Amino acid sequence: LLEGMLFSLKYMGMTLVEQPKGEELSAAAVKRIVATAKASGKKLQKVTLKVSPRGIVLSDSSTKELIENISIYRISYCTADKAHDKVFAYIAQNQLNENLECHAFLCTKRKMVSA
Repeated sequence: LLEGMLFSLKYMGMTLVEQPKGEELSAAAVKRIVATAKASGKKLQKVTLKVSPRGIVLSDSSTKELIENISIYRISYCTADKAHDKVFAYIAQNQLNENLECHAFLCTKRKMVSA
């Protein structure tokens, strides 16, 4: 666990949020992300999400290229979405502009979401 757990997911997208946490806030954000992802009709990017006590490291599954490294101190909220049972999301503060962003991921199994 200290090394981190790896998850193979599909990145759905990101939307800005007003507050650092909240179930209704994140549910609305996930709803927007899901709608945008469906409307685009594009294939979702396959990513590897490494979760450790230091934070989250997000990288592209095929190229292994680092997408983002989020410090645990910038993550304010994580959720398994109630309406979309295979969606995991987290809210973190952007390092560059201080914006609060909700990022959503599609999991292959429900068990993976809760893990």
